[in-house]
Amino acid sequence: MAKLFGTDGVRGVANRDLTPELAYKLGRAGACVLAGRGEAKKVVIGRDTRISGDMLEAAMVAGICSVGVDVYQVGVMPTPAIAYLTRELGAAAGVVISASHNPVEDNGIKFFGPSGYKLTDRVEEQIESMVLDDSLTYPAPVGGQLGRVYKIDNAVDRYVNFARSTVDVNLKGLKIVVDCANGAAYQAAPRVFSQLGAEVIPIFNTPDGVNINDGCGSTHPEELMKKVVEYGADLGLAHDGDADRVLAVDSSGRLVDGDQIMVICAKHLKSKGKLPGNTLVVTVMSNLGLHTALKQSGINVLETKVGDRYVMEKLLESGAVLGGEQSGHIIFLDHNTTGDGIITALQLLAVVKETGQSLDELAKQMERYPQLLKNVRVKDKEAVMNSSRLTEAVTGAEKYLQGEGRVLVRPSGTEPLVRVMAEAKDTKKLNEVVDKLVAVIERLN
Repeated sequence: MAKLFGTDGVRGVANRDLTPELAYKLGRAGACVLAGRGEAKKVVIGRDTRISGDMLEAAMVAGICSVGVDVYQVGVMPTPAIAYLTRELGAAAGVVISASHNPVEDNGIKFFGPSGYKLTDRVEEQIESMVLDDSLTYPAPVGGQLGRVYKIDNAVDRYVNFARSTVDVNLKGLKIVVDCANGAAYQAAPRVFSQLGAEVIPIFNTPDGVNINDGCGSTHPEELMKKVVEYGADLGLAHDGDADRVLAVDSSGRLVDGDQIMVICAKHLKSKGKLPGNTLVVTVMSNLGLHTALKQSGINVLETKVGDRYVMEKLLESGAVLGGEQSGHIIFLDHNTTGDGIITALQLLAVVKETGQSLDELAKQMERYPQLLKNVRVKDKEAVMNSSRLTEAVTGAEKYLQGEGRVLVRPSGTEPLVRVMAEAKDTKKLNEVVDKLVAVIERLN
């Protein structure tokens, strides 16, 4: 079982769990595994706006250069931009220093391979085993064989031009409020939308190293919802700290989540014959309303476990090109090799312009079922999940909802919790079902 790598790289509190020493070791081992063989002895490295990014980047750069591999520094950049630049610059790997939507004290390190995809479990395990093996001897080049550092000053422009190339649309006439989360999108996002003709009002676009995701961004869209109405904007867009996600807000200040965005885009792509297999990939957390809306439109839905890596696996396995999560982490595989909040926003804006419909109207294509999630702290997740009493309780709850709702009980992947989630048209039944299941789990604990 992985000790360092989780579902999205190595994460932890910076300078306590994720130390400069660990970053150095990850840089050294990652460079050896990904760039130690072959001709492309170079690694692209970027980060979000966290204060700890400078420290961790310096340590990683030292580790990479120490084994004779060059570093292309691109500065503060969205995570999906690193995936793109890794391919564009012909690098052996890309590194992102970011903890995405987490608070400022956290940070993370994740790798992309040469094709811009996240690493497989096998490659991550190889890097991890090297980091944890203190007896290992690494290459120790000297003189001109050491790695060099090259700063790529036009990296933001390169990514902006790439993102713009994914749509053929003029956004003139649209007024958009863009919440940059004081994170990695603060330069690229306003620039992309304004260059395509939109009137852009950026908010939370003045990062100071400690205000990333602080009361803003896709995890805290409340201020954006107010600003859209206040400015009389057509819509709003909320990115997270590393800009691989986006949520939207319609002109009335209502939130449009990832499920609704996927319904809008999937139906539009199908109408243009650009949705292979008429298939969308989602996780088990997607709202029942998404399934209902797409079934009516003749679009197949494939489900995976929670996590963008599982969405990607299913996309590649099925030949589908669109998939994602309710959180707004959406993959347009025709355009990028990972979730990309800016590209997702552009695809959504293209639908608005091409159909002539407002986001308010488009969002009505999916009726969101009321959803309730409660977490129950337990001593033994496995014992609870394997209990016949819980299985009987879930079966009873599903029968009680009579096909007008659903129940999902699953263990947390990182905490001693069992998550109880239910959806139903009837909110009274919804609360009853969740409360009964929580009580069963508490008695089993």
